[in-house]
Amino acid sequence: MGFTYDVNRYTPKQMVIIPMILLVLALISIGITMAQTGLPVKPGIDFSGGTAVTVFTTDSSDQISAYFAGYPLVGIEEGINNGKYLTFSNMPDAQFRTLSERIMAKYPDAKVDQIGEAFGKTLQSQAVLALIFSFIGMAIVVFITFRIFVPSVAVVLSAFADIVMTGAAMNVIGIPLTLPTTAALLMLIGYSVDSDILLTMRTLKRQGKLEEKLAGAFHTGIIMTSTAIAAVAAMWVVSWYGQVQVINMIASVLLIGLVFDILNTWLTNAGIIKWYITKKGGPALTGGTTPRQETKKRGGK
Repeated sequence: MGFTYDVNRYTPKQMVIIPMILLVLALISIGITMAQTGLPVKPGIDFSGGTAVTVFTTDSSDQISAYFAGYPLVGIEEGINNGKYLTFSNMPDAQFRTLSERIMAKYPDAKVDQIGEAFGKTLQSQAVLALIFSFIGMAIVVFITFRIFVPSVAVVLSAFADIVMTGAAMNVIGIPLTLPTTAALLMLIGYSVDSDILLTMRTLKRQGKLEEKLAGAFHTGIIMTSTAIAAVAAMWVVSWYGQVQVINMIASVLLIGLVFDILNTWLTNAGIIKWYITKKGGPALTGGTTPRQETKKRGGK
């Protein structure tokens, strides 16, 4: 028999324990990376600066590495039509000039792009500000929409956990923080909040039993997220087959984030919402009555 998840089967404590442990581990991973690089995710050439070279050759990666043995070659990525995308870390101007000469000597049709370290730092700060302001804007909208502290915090916490866990997974897998992957993280904020708002609206705004509202929200939310995962997975397959690295990195980040979104929405957020409504929400939110009201209905004191 396969595993089936019943959102009403577990207590709030059981629901939040696993994602909270993962969040702590993700924060530790991000903290270590930040201490080493200055960013929560290892930066790519866009933010750290360096040299990017596009060549079209049938040479293997080992042959290319041997040819550029005296230079700070960081990575070699495959492209379409025997294309190779080479990245070099920052180097002195004199070494860059000799590198350019060596490139043109063997690959005269190569395209060489250099990103200065100062320019990379500028892009880095702008990308971080974009993420921060996007997250703050999302949090403000959520608090204005619900105007109830605990459910609003649950939505923001789930979105925060999605970004943090995705960033930690990027560090583990080796996906760098670049302009395209930053855009993917910004998109992920919207994806994660979408499912969280669905859950919160269904449970707070509708009348009925909490179990029925949670089950209905779960059914709809899983269909929404599964559809998004299927679309992004198709994009990932096409970009991998066509060797379009930029699209492949964006799709990879979104896939990771959407999987974590299922975890954080239907464990973390649902657990907090369940605890809030059963312990603090009262009959106005559950659609039911309190024990004292039931006693009065039966004629008791």
